[in-house]
Amino acid sequence: MMADGWRTGAAVAAILTATGGQAATPSPTQISGARMSASVKVLASDAFEGRAPGTAGETRTIDWLIAQFKTMGVQPGGRNGSWTQAVPLVRTQIAPGGTIAVSGTPMVAGRDIYVSTLRAVDRVTIANAPMVFVGYGVHAPERQWDDFKGIDLKGKIAVFLVNDPDFEAVAGDDAKGRFGDRRMTYYGRWTYKYEEAARRGAIGALIVHDTAGAGYRWDTVVAPGGGNYDIVQAKPDARVALQGWISGKAAAALFARAGLDLAAERVRARSNAFRAKPMAALTFSANLPVTQSRVESRNVLARIPGRTRPDETVMIGAHWDAYGQGTPDAQGRTVRPGANDDALGVAGVLELARGFAARPAPARSLVFALWSGEERGLLGSETYAVDPIYPIDRTVANLTLDVLQTAGPARDVILVGQKQNALEDDLARAAAGQGRRITPETLPERGLFYRADHFSLARRGVPTILLMALGGGPDLVRGGRAAGDAWLRGYMACYHQTCDAWDAGWDLRGAVADTELVRVMAADLANGTRWPEWRAGSEFDAVRRASAARRQ
Repeated sequence: MMADGWRTGAAVAAILTATGGQAATPSPTQISGARMSASVKVLASDAFEGRAPGTAGETRTIDWLIAQFKTMGVQPGGRNGSWTQAVPLVRTQIAPGGTIAVSGTPMVAGRDIYVSTLRAVDRVTIANAPMVFVGYGVHAPERQWDDFKGIDLKGKIAVFLVNDPDFEAVAGDDAKGRFGDRRMTYYGRWTYKYEEAARRGAIGALIVHDTAGAGYRWDTVVAPGGGNYDIVQAKPDARVALQGWISGKAAAALFARAGLDLAAERVRARSNAFRAKPMAALTFSANLPVTQSRVESRNVLARIPGRTRPDETVMIGAHWDAYGQGTPDAQGRTVRPGANDDALGVAGVLELARGFAARPAPARSLVFALWSGEERGLLGSETYAVDPIYPIDRTVANLTLDVLQTAGPARDVILVGQKQNALEDDLARAAAGQGRRITPETLPERGLFYRADHFSLARRGVPTILLMALGGGPDLVRGGRAAGDAWLRGYMACYHQTCDAWDAGWDLRGAVADTELVRVMAADLANGTRWPEWRAGSEFDAVRRASAARRQ
């Protein structure tokens, strides 16, 4: 038992098994499944309108979160005694009435193609821009890989394959093992591809969708409905004018019109000899009206100052935003409530804040961060990372909750990312205390390590752990891995959809146990003096080592 009176992991595991995740009268220091469920029921209700940034739903969300923190006795974590940090965003929406065509043939929005813009303009006009196939679009000198090989993309549309060259590689391919096998690297993320296209002067970037490579279905791609958000950019051309996806079926037809076989091109793109090439006579045209506005969104921050080393920070985070409202589903529902993604993670952070506030303050400071704009590209956490309230080089770790499983207790916990930093050892020890084990993610091709808010801190060198149930089905106590896989398939059918809704039938014992893992890790770090480090070979190791002298 720890000196501050928290229950051990094994004791918590026993309680969860005996009581279904909730003691009869939970104390503030216990992580309560009933309180977590109640929090999600509020945040995922229609009154919160899907919690999109810059909407009335955001205002209700922020007010409610601040009210929860105030009842706990934690302090405001923003500057000058504020509970929030401003997140200035540009909000854009492709309006009805536009046209998209390839060499004169119309493309049907939502069926053939999905596009949005991050530029603050009233209209996107592209006239007969040449289309260039760039393979996976990777420029990685450290891996001796360059798909572009000097091709000029200025004023053109770059067409990418999703994921990275290793995703489908087989023995004998140059790419095999060069990008972590099926484990997605940052080069496989859609954000990298759009940014690389902009760096090379392309006017647009389109990614060929396939469910396996993307990690989600076409209905997830089109869920934003042509809307997008971005951090306010100093340069108007910092983003491509138009970005988006082509459905697999439409892409195959386009490649055929260019005299190319999409399946054969996928194979060719796994070779180091691959060169980007024009798509014959294909040209892309678009005339799309855009509505735009400036949005002042907000991160919510709370803090428990450390007793003896308050300038050293352990951060626990989740994102409060979801996807707002969209087109009606078969039942006429328009609100995409984001109950699991990520109201449940927010509920976990609230439980952790309540528990820590009820005990003596630790040696180091604890910051509880609830981010805006995760669903639009990690924008709230990126805003913080660019302008941190607490110094990055004095931030001990970031522990993030984003999508927890709701199918009951599990024998394992899924490790997202692998061989990244020493916090993986902390997670293994905490799991062992619950009689559980670590299972590396079984779906590494989804690139989850690069898709949640912890990544904004990781790329600045802060060691991170992400607890996210999307990395593979858990080994459930009831039903084993098969039942866990079935739960994951069922959840993915609702990912970013109207059916990601609160359910009174959730079994939150697994979510409670995972939240307890974060509690154990955070308590150990906040009451200790250790600075966890990145593994040798991690792309973030050099960044952290550069600031080592400031942590002596």
